[in-house]
Amino acid sequence: MLYRRNGEAMGLQVQIRKVGHAVVLEAVGRLTLTDGHTKLRDAIQVSAGYGAKRFVLDLAHVDVIDSYGIGELVRSYSAVRQSGGDLKLAAVTEKVREMLEISRLNTFFEIHPNQKTALLAFGPPL
Repeated sequence: MLYRRNGEAMGLQVQIRKVGHAVVLEAVGRLTLTDGHTKLRDAIQVSAGYGAKRFVLDLAHVDVIDSYGIGELVRSYSAVRQSGGDLKLAAVTEKVREMLEISRLNTFFEIHPNQKTALLAFGPPL
């Protein structure tokens, strides 16, 4: 994997790209207290500052998530909603899905199997 050092996962990296009328954030690494910090929320706030309203968070390459990481997902979602936008999750790994189910947030987030279906779920451009 691109973000590895000595065979161990490095801290969270967030790759941002615009796809049509949405912003796709690809999280790579560990979304934990010691690794995640506020990178995800910061990336969303910067994009929202430029007027973005539709966000897809791809979690296919998130190795580990803890309660802090779950909290960071909720804080990111809240930041998007407060700016009048929407955030959808895509390609959620089994580990992340388990944490969402344990915290009962699997019903809170709109979860899609991949980026394409998440993007289509937004419907036509605003």
